[in-house]
Amino acid sequence: MATSVAGEEQPSLNGIISEPQTKKLTDLPTELLEHILCFPVLKHVDVCNVSCCCKRLHDVCHGRGKVWGHQYKLRWPRLQRFYRQNESCDWLREYKTRHRVGIQIRRTVESISKRFFTEVPCVGQVLGDSFAEIESLGMPEHFCEDELLFILNSDKRKSLTLKYYAKKILYFLRQQNILRSLKTFLEQPAEQQSALEGAVLVDQYCNPLADVTLDSISAQLDEITEKVKKMLRIKNPSHPSLRIAQGNCSVVEDFELQRQVVCALNSVLYEQLQYKGNECDYYNPLNSYIHQVLLRHTGIPISLSVLYMTLARKLGLQLEPVNFPNHFLLRWCQKPRGSEDIYDFVYIDAFGKGKQLTAKECEYLIGHQVTADYYSAISTTEVLLRMVGNLLNIGKRGEGNEKSYQLLRDSLDLYLTINPDNVQYLLLQARLYFHLGIWPEKVLDILQHIQALDPSQHGAVGYLVQHTLEHIQHKKHPVTPEVKRRSAPEHLEVQYSVGLIMKHKRSGYNCVIYGWDPKCTMSQEWITTMRVHQLSNGANQPFYNVLVQDGTCRYAAQENLEPHSAPLEIGHPEVGRYFSEFADTHYVANEELQTRYPEDMDETLGTVQELYHRLTPGSANQEEAPATDQNSHQAMSM
Repeated sequence: MATSVAGEEQPSLNGIISEPQTKKLTDLPTELLEHILCFPVLKHVDVCNVSCCCKRLHDVCHGRGKVWGHQYKLRWPRLQRFYRQNESCDWLREYKTRHRVGIQIRRTVESISKRFFTEVPCVGQVLGDSFAEIESLGMPEHFCEDELLFILNSDKRKSLTLKYYAKKILYFLRQQNILRSLKTFLEQPAEQQSALEGAVLVDQYCNPLADVTLDSISAQLDEITEKVKKMLRIKNPSHPSLRIAQGNCSVVEDFELQRQVVCALNSVLYEQLQYKGNECDYYNPLNSYIHQVLLRHTGIPISLSVLYMTLARKLGLQLEPVNFPNHFLLRWCQKPRGSEDIYDFVYIDAFGKGKQLTAKECEYLIGHQVTADYYSAISTTEVLLRMVGNLLNIGKRGEGNEKSYQLLRDSLDLYLTINPDNVQYLLLQARLYFHLGIWPEKVLDILQHIQALDPSQHGAVGYLVQHTLEHIQHKKHPVTPEVKRRSAPEHLEVQYSVGLIMKHKRSGYNCVIYGWDPKCTMSQEWITTMRVHQLSNGANQPFYNVLVQDGTCRYAAQENLEPHSAPLEIGHPEVGRYFSEFADTHYVANEELQTRYPEDMDETLGTVQELYHRLTPGSANQEEAPATDQNSHQAMSM
């Protein structure tokens, strides 16, 4: 015993310290254990291991508990909106199901490249069977979509091929959902169809990977409406439009009050917010997408008219769409309801900053006279046909690249969903698919439908049927792609290899090589058109297939290319089709491309090691060649 200063005995502290009562982790309260096991550093594998330690920890990690609920929310945060708050759920079972589906989806996506690498890279062609495989899992679509988004949002520079096909499946998946929504929309009574909702569906179908929703678009229009009301309040504090609540369909009958709405709307839209018609880039498809009109404050007559008409309706003013040739308009009745006299209307040009026109002035707008029929109001369905028709024409005007073909395909899908018996566009769709070499079975279905609708088309139909059947037979006996080895005697002059990031000496564009030929393989017509003879080595030199930073694919002569002194990522949509990774100095070819060029990756690695570890920037510059780059449908020189 220890003795105090006063001489009293005290208990020994050494005895207490030397014999502590040990506490185990399992002695902690359940709430504290759950809190510990919900630390972000712990993954589902860690929780599984902990739950196997003893019965106490197994009970803490039970399926309906906080720990597995936290793991599920940590891994799939976007799926939380599909569960009710405080819902009693077996989170462990949900996690297992979701994890299993994710593995199956990933395997399906991974298999696409092996099956379709040699085919035309088309959404429908690539995804028919794969989409069916995903559907066969029997899981909710939001499960599948979330897994595809997870793949797309992973490490930016890796798994490029996996992301390439995941993006295509997601594109296809969302488009199918949007088409179903459009069909439901078209089944509604005409008076219940909103031009804005229809325009949003068109926008969504052509931009399925963009975050475009009717709610978000409506919210932006509500903000503009409030600005107009603020303007109205200054001019007329008792204006009835100020009392119209959101979603209310009240109508302002007095013409003077209507005029005040138009003046305030024009002031806010064109002066305050600076909306205008896009005269400089009229045929840009972005002008037709309502979310882009709101973002860029510019559009074409029909998109600006839909915006204007919707805003006016929110303020109690009923305007009607007019399918005027070459210039979409709105009409505003100046007489009691029911008049069809074209001179009883003022015509509003939303493209021209809300300018008000008489019937005669509308003719001056297009430079010729038209019949009274063109001044009639049209239905929402007709508005959508006009809008989609504009996109169709832009697609047909395109440069024959992947982007313009995709726009043409999307707009044809939309048009034929709205008007499925249009023989002209059915034939165009069949010809497009035939030209691209895709979906031959669907081509035959379209041709059969055309023949039933219009037997007079038997000539064009017969020609396409014959050649489509030949294509189907050809697909049954696919040609094995050529394997190109650099060590072969005929390939000894090939200096560069797939995956190298290059610069065009003359045109200055950046690109990555995804294929090569020992000599130019294009037709004599192409060689003449692209002036290949002006090159010092002409067509008798290696030519390279390259993906260019601007999104084009070109065919470039060896003498016009040089390795890039400062390698950079190439923002081309087809990069993932050929490469699995960007490795700072070069792209790594995926398995399929390596099979075709089995000796190229070793060459690429050797080249980048020599160039970027020994040479200073700019030392690879060589004498420029006199060739000129020009666009071509199949490839670009040189």
